[in-house]
Amino acid sequence: MIKLIVFLGNPGKEYEKTRHNAGFLLASYLYPSLSWQGKFHSLYGSEGGVKILKPLTFMNLSGTAVSECATFFRIKSDEILVVHDDLELPLGKVKSQKGGGLQGHNGLRNIKDRVGSADFRRLRIGIGRPVHGDVKLYVTSPFSKDEAILLDQAFSEIGKRKGRFDEDWEFSLL
Repeated sequence: MIKLIVFLGNPGKEYEKTRHNAGFLLASYLYPSLSWQGKFHSLYGSEGGVKILKPLTFMNLSGTAVSECATFFRIKSDEILVVHDDLELPLGKVKSQKGGGLQGHNGLRNIKDRVGSADFRRLRIGIGRPVHGDVKLYVTSPFSKDEAILLDQAFSEIGKRKGRFDEDWEFSLL
């Protein structure tokens, strides 16, 4: 059973609507009226007994926030869901899975290092990979208007599966 949902992103206005903030954007979509408070180097809230976390440590240091929260509430790694952007999935594709490779995602690597396991569940939100150009620039750039529409449609589909975050599933809008 999922006891902690971690939405990955980067704090600050300059990152607000960027591809790397797909997790933060989904948190706002799924929990629009959640009462957030500052705790665990994060914005933190709770709904229906599930802890909700938006680390403010920047993406690559998310493990600090996750490990502090998980330790405080005695949450095991397999009771954690990490929601993140994924370059390896095209925009419009979403996949829920337990464990798996880190695919070069530094935020996931840091969580694994700090929590001591990669057995946490993942909700991978496809953002696609740039055809050419710098990946860092790509993930920190905003979605285009057309991409934002597709992302919103993906969020709507994720919302329909909100009660199934502890199951493996996937969908593609394209």
